[in-house]
Amino acid sequence: RLFPNNQKQQKPTLTGQRFKTRKRDEKERFDPTQFQESIVQGLNQTGTDLEAVAKFLDSSGAKLDYRRYAETLFDILVAGGMLAPGGALSDDMTRTHFCLFTAPEDVKTMKAYAQVFNKLIRRYKYLEKGFEEEIKKLLLFLKGFSESERNKLAMLTGILLANGNLSALILSSLFNENLVKEGLSPAFAVMLFKSWISEKDINSVAASLRKVGIDSRLMELFPVNKRSSDYFSKYFTDAGLKELSDLAHNQRSLGTRKELQKEIQEQMSQGISFKEIIAYGREEIKKSSISEQKMIGIMWTSVMSSVEWNKKEELVTEQAIKHLKQHSPLLKAFTTQGLSELTLLLRVQEYCYDNIHFMKTFQKIVLLLYKVNVVSEEAVLKWYTEAHLAKGKSVFLEQMKKFVEWLKNAEEEATTAFEGQSIQKKIKNACVVLI
Repeated sequence: RLFPNNQKQQKPTLTGQRFKTRKRDEKERFDPTQFQESIVQGLNQTGTDLEAVAKFLDSSGAKLDYRRYAETLFDILVAGGMLAPGGALSDDMTRTHFCLFTAPEDVKTMKAYAQVFNKLIRRYKYLEKGFEEEIKKLLLFLKGFSESERNKLAMLTGILLANGNLSALILSSLFNENLVKEGLSPAFAVMLFKSWISEKDINSVAASLRKVGIDSRLMELFPVNKRSSDYFSKYFTDAGLKELSDLAHNQRSLGTRKELQKEIQEQMSQGISFKEIIAYGREEIKKSSISEQKMIGIMWTSVMSSVEWNKKEELVTEQAIKHLKQHSPLLKAFTTQGLSELTLLLRVQEYCYDNIHFMKTFQKIVLLLYKVNVVSEEAVLKWYTEAHLAKGKSVFLEQMKKFVEWLKNAEEEATTAFEGQSIQKKIKNACVVLI
């Protein structure tokens, strides 16, 4: 009789203990007051000595729950206390005057603050995501900050983006309709991009924006009625950011090139004559101010995309040579300059590297292009000696070695074995050398 009663007494005790533990955790999770007081007290003691601030934050991570109160921590470091929705400081909590928003508005100070955040996140890696969320939130609160506070936040964000502490994806917050309408987004972007470019360069900025697809959205910083390339260009050029204006222009050119490639592929699939396609390409060069080098890249991609390639390596070479021989007039029409020939060779190298079945086909494609006078001996030699890409370099240079040796010796042999021969005969001899 006693045994069942003991069992009944044990169960509620265990369940009750678990329930209480959960409730205690729940209460602590939503009570950041004590955490804020600890951080504020520490910052008030360290004052403006940012080295001391970094050390304090480093040691406090062992005692305070940064993981749970990440938002509170970053609010304090930026604004001096917890932020209410909209960007105003919460009235009911202790604040500190030693934070980003009360610091001097200069690049040197902002770099020092960037180091504080950098050290903190490097030390506590789990804060990385929370920090990005914090910056995205702060950008949405721009209207609630003063102009000086916005400037400091913009400079800091630019430095952190340049150092790789943030993803450029955070900039999507600037496309918020209210910020755009108020004119806050482009003004903030000016300060941010100046800071970012001064730390790195426009190519680095462009690569970061392109990685997350923001490069094609920069026009969204302006209201719909001002989203024109002329307005964009004038706004940022007048603000001293011609690099950003040029970047947007290049981005629009890229869009034009994609449309052009799509149209050429469509013409090919419809069986339109090469003569008409070439005429269309030349007209587009004039109309859209596209260089011949850009056009040969478009033409190469269009030609190679117009066929379904065999998956077997031993069959794809024969298929590629037949296809390229047939379409060589399209390539020849847009290699009237040495730089265009070299551009084509680089595109061929890139294509063969990116498509594994073509790795062994590179040399045969180049030889064909040489045979049909699409690329010259000078272009091949320049590619081989100095202008090749790093992609598959050792494989492709090895493939081309014999042919290049023949090209280099061709001039000397012209007075002996090759004297009096036509170019066709020389090519035939070159083919023999390569077999």
